[in-house]
Amino acid sequence: MTFTPTPLHGCYTISLTPFGDERGWFARTYCKKEFAAIGHTAEWVQLNHSFTAAKGTIRGMHYQLPPFTEIKMVRCIAGAVYDVVVDLRAGSPSFLQWTGVELSAGNQQMLYIPAGFAHGFQALTSDAALLYHHSAYYTPGAEGGLRYNDPAINIQWPQEATLLSDRDLNHPLIDQHFKGL
Repeated sequence: MTFTPTPLHGCYTISLTPFGDERGWFARTYCKKEFAAIGHTAEWVQLNHSFTAAKGTIRGMHYQLPPFTEIKMVRCIAGAVYDVVVDLRAGSPSFLQWTGVELSAGNQQMLYIPAGFAHGFQALTSDAALLYHHSAYYTPGAEGGLRYNDPAINIQWPQEATLLSDRDLNHPLIDQHFKGL
């Protein structure tokens, strides 16, 4: 695995190193020792799988409120998505900045997302599937969200948004009262 820092401190893209032969290939997606080198010592306590049927769909931008913040690692195993994170850490030099990366079954990249970030994605293809590793259990009532088109963040989505949940359409806009996580 190769860890490449993104412009947001503590957030990395991770490239797999597949070993192949005539049968196909094999790649490690997690090694405790290798992740410790980037400061990750948390245990993955939950693994989730999402499927998005329609190209252009946006899911997000989601986060969990303290004390239930979580580290995530995301990998696309079918199709392709534009994966976006926003730094919500109070006092961070990249507070309210975002970055986006394409994750696809073909490019075999993953995204490591520190605690205190909002996360979402847009399906670049139909039938996109993601695997999510989480360092904390999902806690109902500790959910937060940012509107996908909040002008305070100005995320540049690669396609027109075609489908969002009512919840994602109605997240509040960031205002002067938002101090971060």
